[in-house]
Amino acid sequence: MTVEGRGSGPGTDVLIRKVDSHLAALRAGLHGPELELAEQLARCLRELVIATAHSSAADRGLVRAAVHYFVLRRESRGQLLSVRSLAAAQRVVNKAVRQLGRPDLLVETRRERPSRAPALSAGDGTGR
Repeated sequence: MTVEGRGSGPGTDVLIRKVDSHLAALRAGLHGPELELAEQLARCLRELVIATAHSSAADRGLVRAAVHYFVLRRESRGQLLSVRSLAAAQRVVNKAVRQLGRPDLLVETRRERPSRAPALSAGDGTGR
């Protein structure tokens, strides 16, 4: 991903490269919902980095901390992010999103809803 022409500074480019590099590594080992969560986190972090490029030092520091948490969060023995670590990163990123007043960027996980048995619906065709 290129970040040219966005009026961002060198710190912004570095943070986005860190996010993109980490996501590329995660793509090699994650699949399904875990990969989707990692991609959502990366998208959110890129947007926060760009949105706060000219904000206060406190706001930029908050985003930088969230990026570093996502990028550096590892499990023991050198394994890549586990599902548990992704959930922790999601909490950190969402906390930053709320503090920055950007609820539109909240990262939500999609949970599969259990399907209901047809007998539980009102119009199940049994005539009851």
